[in-house]
This record gives sequence, C-alpha cells and structure tokens, in this order.
Amino acid sequence: MVKIFIDGEYGTTGLQIQQRLSKKNNLDILSIPKADRYNTNLRIDYLRSSDITILCLPDHIARKTIDTIEQLKGCQTRIIDTSTAHRTEKNWTYGFPELTKNQNIRISAAKRVSNPGCYPTGAISLIRPLRESGIIEADYPLTINAVSGYTGGGKKLIATMELESHPHYFLYALRLNHKHIKEIMIHSQLYQTPIFTPAVSAFPQGMIISIPLHMKLMKKKVNLTIIHEILQKHYDGTNLIEVASIHEILSKKEIHAEELSHTDKMKIYITGSRNGELANLIAVLDNLGKGAAGAAIQNLNLMLENKYQ
Repeated sequence: MVKIFIDGEYGTTGLQIQQRLSKKNNLDILSIPKADRYNTNLRIDYLRSSDITILCLPDHIARKTIDTIEQLKGCQTRIIDTSTAHRTEKNWTYGFPELTKNQNIRISAAKRVSNPGCYPTGAISLIRPLRESGIIEADYPLTINAVSGYTGGGKKLIATMELESHPHYFLYALRLNHKHIKEIMIHSQLYQTPIFTPAVSAFPQGMIISIPLHMKLMKKKVNLTIIHEILQKHYDGTNLIEVASIHEILSKKEIHAEELSHTDKMKIYITGSRNGELANLIAVLDNLGKGAAGAAIQNLNLMLENKYQ
C-alpha cells in the first residue's frame, strides 16, 4: 500500500487534504498526533518511510524540509509542496496539469512537484493559452483583478474576518509586489510585470479573477469568438476546467465568486463590450479547491498513476 505523509496536516490546506484522503482506502496515511507535530525525529521517520510527502508548511520551513530530505540517506520520497517556496524553481515540476500539452505526464513522472497558488491558477489559466496562441505579446500590459474567500489567509485571517467589527472587503498588496507575481509571470510566459490587485471578501471559500483586454493591443486581429475558441480548445478534454458556452455567457447578468466553492473545479467566462473592442476574461474557482488542496490531490493522483504503472 502506498504511504502518504502530510507534513503540516493541521493547517488550513493540510486539513483539507487530510479530509479528502481519509475517504480513500487504498492509501496508508501517515499521521502525526497533534501533540507530537513538533517531534523532529518522528517527522524524519515519516519523511524517510513515505512514498509521497505533501508539504503544507510555511515557505521557510518547506525549504528547510527539502534540505533535510536531501541529506537523508536512502530517502526516496516524492514531494508535492503546497507552499510558494519552489513554484519558480527550474528543477521542480509546476503542478498545473492543464498548463500546457503533456504537463500532466511531466507531473506523473516528477520527483518534485510545486503546487500552484490560488491566484496564479486563475490568472495563468486565462493568460497562458493566449500566449501560446500568439495573440498577446510577452510585454502586453496586463491587469489582474482578484477577490478571494478569507480562508486562503490561514487561521489568523479566518479568526480576524469572523469578527463582526472587521471590514467585509479589503484590497491588499498595495505596493503591487504580491509574492505570486513572479509565479504568474514565469508560467504565463510574460516579461512585462502585470498590475495585480488582490482582495479578500467576507465569504469563506471561493475566488474570482478577471483580466480585461483591449483588442486593439493584440498582436493579431481577434474578437471574442476567437478568444473563446482558443480557450475552449486548450481545455478541451480536461476534467476540472470548463469554458462556459457563448450561449451561457450571453444569458449571464452576474458571475459570483462563490459559484464553485466546495468543489475542485474551475470555470472560465469570456465577456466583452458590444462593439468588440474590449474583452474581460474571468476565472471562478474555490481558493481551497482547485486553488490549493484540490490541486494537490489532482497532482497526487497523477503521481500515483505513475507508481502503479
């Protein structure tokens, strides 16, 4: 039986992963009792004996853990890291199976997989197909607007947001230096820094990301139908990402951030002005689903497929 160790299972993402894996009876889940979670020797024993380890740790601890693993004689555990620590490292495989052709195969065979961030998952899903199709340049002046449920900020933010006195909505990263920007740029194939404005609202789970586009700034002459076709073709055959039909988009008056909360799916909408000069690309997902724990499970399933082959 395959042994899985969730290192950091008592944090927000770790708990979500633990709940999902507890429903599988073909895995041996190595679990450290909460009272022993700082027991270094026990952690090392589990790292050494597990087939796959899922790191749900702060960035600096994730980096130290990888250093420890690399020094452990005979340790063959494969890693899924849900932190930001290794998402832009060249010797890690980026854990977004729908990113580009054969990315799922790369993940399946990988020794080290970096789980994407929630904001990057939505943003990259909209940008990368347009970059690969050649209709926007790497220096296109992109703006990324995003609103997330408050559970993405961990236990401290959860406690704060659930106070009646706390504001129900706020912007942050006001210096335009959010730590996800580098990840978005690398995996979207950009070299022009996008203006990324994230926000948190008073709902627990859910996320909506929108990227407005000026058609006249496109490299090629395009319209909303062409953009829809590019995104539809890119995600055709995938299980978790859906591109809304033109009929559904035209019937929509509102798109809600909580539309896919408590699921591991993502949905993409392409809206625009009547004259066709402006477009707005929108991604909806659960910040803890496709944006975190759900993505980790998706990557784990791919890695398990490789192990059983």
